[in-house]
Amino acid sequence: MSESPLSPHVINQIKRLDLRAQMVVRGFLQGLHASPYHGFSVQFSEHRRYSHGDDPKTIDWLAYAKTDKYYVKRFEAETNLTGYLVMDLSESMGFTHRQELTKFEYAVCLAASLCYLMVMQQDPVGLITFAEKVRAQLPARSRRGQSADVLAQLARLKPAGETDLASCIASVAAMLSHRSLVMLFTDLLGDPEPTYAALARLRHSGHDVILFHILDEAEVSFPFEGPVEFEDTETGERIPVDATGFRDDYLSGLEAFREEYRQRCSKLRIDYVPLDTSMPFDRALTEYLVNRRSRF
Repeated sequence: MSESPLSPHVINQIKRLDLRAQMVVRGFLQGLHASPYHGFSVQFSEHRRYSHGDDPKTIDWLAYAKTDKYYVKRFEAETNLTGYLVMDLSESMGFTHRQELTKFEYAVCLAASLCYLMVMQQDPVGLITFAEKVRAQLPARSRRGQSADVLAQLARLKPAGETDLASCIASVAAMLSHRSLVMLFTDLLGDPEPTYAALARLRHSGHDVILFHILDEAEVSFPFEGPVEFEDTETGERIPVDATGFRDDYLSGLEAFREEYRQRCSKLRIDYVPLDTSMPFDRALTEYLVNRRSRF
């Protein structure tokens, strides 16, 4: 079975972040044309279905020729989508067991690809980073050169320190004055209840949210056996464990953890996207396009 061209292993062969992002997005869009999502691409995110009352003169006949359906071109005010990439910089994001990309490197590549995709759609995009507090913000703009500025900052980021996830999400909600699409990249390590409350505040402030829950492949598969000592990367605490005996409990606990986030996010109308560092990047990009279309 051939390896996906969008797998982390293949993408890791490209060292420049801008070229990685371009390869991911171009490969993703090419894949859409050969999949059941044919026609569900950037081009048609700029259209909406014709409805009763629309001026027939606004019908895009080229789109009709391709799809056999009536579409009208949206006005710029309808299509503009302000997006913020919100990055967890805590030390735990720097972990990997046997994959080539750490959780943080995976998140950076994914964020860069989403930035590139948004710029292709002429959408303003910005960047917010946090760990124990919000560290930096690059305001969302659609000007030429914005993607280079975002990618340059992403390329310089290094995970370090502990995190206060709930407090930082609440800070992001307070910082953003205009309705935006918040794309949050984190491993969700921390107390879930305050995090749920902070996510609810973000939604109640009028923002749309995609939560990319990024774990290392080993955190999902738990390949360990026998006596193992695990270290908390943020606190340094060491915990000895009989991995063989602990494995079933760990995996069931992880599934329960993910399912709880899935259900709670669903109630808040937040898109919860569980990922691990062995997964091709196209799934996350599909979630972005689905979210974008559902806004209009």
